[in-house]
Amino acid sequence: MSRHQAVKAINDKVTKSQAYDDLDDYDDEEYDAEEAEEQMRDGVRRAREVLGDEFTEEQIRESLWHYFYDVEKTVNYLLKQKTAAQSKPPPNRSKATMNPNESTCSQPFSVADFFKDCPWLSVPIERRGEILVEPLYPRGRLLGGSSQGSGKPSKLAALAAARKKKENEKAATEGKAASSSLAILDKLGPQADPSTKRKPQDAVSGNRGPATTDKSQTPATKPRKYPVRQKKELPLENPSKPKEEPVPEPNESAAAPEPEPSVNTEPSDFAQTILGSSPPQSSSPDIKPHLMQFNVFPESLTENPFAGPSPDDVVAKAQSVSKGLKLTKGPAKKDKAVDGVAKDLDKAKIDDAPQAKSKNLDVPAEYEKSEKKNSANFVVIGHVDSGKSTLMGRLLYDMKVIDERTIAKYRREAEQLGKASFALAWVLDSGSDERAYGVTIDFAAKRFKTDKTAFTILDAPGHRDFIPNMIAGASQADFAVLVVDASTGNFESGLKGQTKEHALLVRSVGAQRMIVAINKLDEVNWSQDRYDEIQQQVSAFLAAAGFQDSNVSFVPCSGLNGDNVTKRCTDSASSWYRGPILLDQLDKVAIPRTYAISGPLRLQISDVFSGGVQFPLSVAGRITSGNVQVGDKVICCPSNDSGFIRAIEVDDDLKDWAVAGMNVTLHLSHIDSARLKTGDIICNPANPVISRASFVIKALVFEHIFPQYLGVIVGRTNVEGRVENPLMARLDKSTGEVAKKKPKIFKPGDMGRMRIVVEEEGGLPIEAWTRVVLRDEGKTLATGLVEDL
Repeated sequence: MSRHQAVKAINDKVTKSQAYDDLDDYDDEEYDAEEAEEQMRDGVRRAREVLGDEFTEEQIRESLWHYFYDVEKTVNYLLKQKTAAQSKPPPNRSKATMNPNESTCSQPFSVADFFKDCPWLSVPIERRGEILVEPLYPRGRLLGGSSQGSGKPSKLAALAAARKKKENEKAATEGKAASSSLAILDKLGPQADPSTKRKPQDAVSGNRGPATTDKSQTPATKPRKYPVRQKKELPLENPSKPKEEPVPEPNESAAAPEPEPSVNTEPSDFAQTILGSSPPQSSSPDIKPHLMQFNVFPESLTENPFAGPSPDDVVAKAQSVSKGLKLTKGPAKKDKAVDGVAKDLDKAKIDDAPQAKSKNLDVPAEYEKSEKKNSANFVVIGHVDSGKSTLMGRLLYDMKVIDERTIAKYRREAEQLGKASFALAWVLDSGSDERAYGVTIDFAAKRFKTDKTAFTILDAPGHRDFIPNMIAGASQADFAVLVVDASTGNFESGLKGQTKEHALLVRSVGAQRMIVAINKLDEVNWSQDRYDEIQQQVSAFLAAAGFQDSNVSFVPCSGLNGDNVTKRCTDSASSWYRGPILLDQLDKVAIPRTYAISGPLRLQISDVFSGGVQFPLSVAGRITSGNVQVGDKVICCPSNDSGFIRAIEVDDDLKDWAVAGMNVTLHLSHIDSARLKTGDIICNPANPVISRASFVIKALVFEHIFPQYLGVIVGRTNVEGRVENPLMARLDKSTGEVAKKKPKIFKPGDMGRMRIVVEEEGGLPIEAWTRVVLRDEGKTLATGLVEDL
């Protein structure tokens, strides 16, 4: 026995013992039969005194037994039974019953009338047929005997056959007598029209076929029980002309067919409400009686349900009349001017919106007259989790760009996710995925101003999977801020990771100045030895990447606490550093840069979005060359779609013009948003950027390169391409002269010339001296400049 079976048995025993214990609570009472019989006799005697002889002794005894010898209840029950029997009315035999054979029915039930609206019971006689299916096996004899005709039947089968034969002979005799009686009645009756005579059997059975009393004619065939299947007729020579059927000659003895009764039924109340009342039914022979006859009448569909006033109009009219208001009769007059404007608006399209008028300004002259303020863009780079976003969030918070209320909200939300230290990083990491995973995915732009310069922060992602986004942000920067984690072990891992690669990429896209922010130095108690060690190693690989020592500066800081960011650290352990803080160093490095303001317009789109109802299409980016003003016509490459500038925003302020070096938002019109994408170039129609299928670059090689497929990154654009075979030449680093023609491979550290073929349909819009980055499988292979197109 298993464990659970044993437990179940124990429970059953306990239940039974409890039941037996409950029975012990009742006292045993002995049943006295003589005493019961005495009570019964006494009850019967007393009941007889009240009821008399109207009830039998058996009825009285049964009632006494039911009411436990209570004489009063017994007498009341029996009297009540008698009263109920007397008050019950006799059955009414005058009402019609459902039995048609009962002779007392005033309105006999007719099955034919009940099913008269069923189409399958109204099949014409000429379409009826009889389907006979022969039995699968030969019929056997009744109660034994051989099933074959020659076999000898059993005694019981022979007796049944003889009885059946006798019954058939009796029925034949009765039929002859009936037919002779009917013949005598026909002779004695008045001479009627032979065409109206019908057989009595037809009158009873309801057959409407032609009848005759001439015995010389052949008797009518038995009507078929099922419709006859129509045979497919051969196509006629003239399908439009129906086939003429032979008309039978009139026979005086033949009876005219009785007109078919209409099988159309009146529609229900619901059908009359939805489809309207049905028209008078006609006895047209075109209607097939075996089809469903309820049709949708076309006159009910032509009625306009909204022709009359609505219930609300009726109520409003009644209220107006009760208040004594005058109602206008007839339709209101239309204003032709308003009607014309409405028609013009219906015909108008978004592209037909009037374009902004140009003021024909001399933008370079306006720029010289304007109050100039130095502006600079810097990109924040470094290894993942080095504290880049937190450091920039602290800088914006201390500069009052972000208010205290927003920071408090970020702190509450970060604590709920268990990331309390990420509150400042969320100032720049605004995406839901970035906040959930704690990693910057795309570069973010924020602005702040000092007394000397208007800065734009470009916070780049540090993860290796988002290097193309980092390159897109670095391509718009004037200088870089490299953030290094000073905590033990993290600096060494970052040096082997993206710290070096980011420095090489920033130098390759054109940045020449760099600030190295040694972050999290408070975790090592502001150790000067740790600071000197990091400064020595970083200076070595920055010099190898091409940065001059005079263009590189170091600042120890703590982004989480805000030490040496906008205010100097008050910790006594950091007293050894007396150099400039991070904010002062930014103003020192932000040297004004000269741009080609009078050159052709060049703006690479970094974002395409909708600026609202007023500006349905907007693009954002930095102007690298030329100038633009409201009302100018521009062209987008490589799609070559043209449009007009409706408005210009510079640092969230509407302006009439913008020049190179400014971060702007252009609100466009007369151009399809589906034809614009990130990485496209906005330029003048007179000087568009031509798309190229291939171009020659001079590049500095970081990994082995041979004729292969790779990714080509130009600013915000990332397309597929390949290195054409053979390689063109290996160059001398110092002189730039050709060292070897057509080498088979480029090694790391080489400088070479190669042709890049773009696999993108339509080519890549590119110009000479554009910076290009070549990457493959998450590695940067080379960076260089376009030499020849």
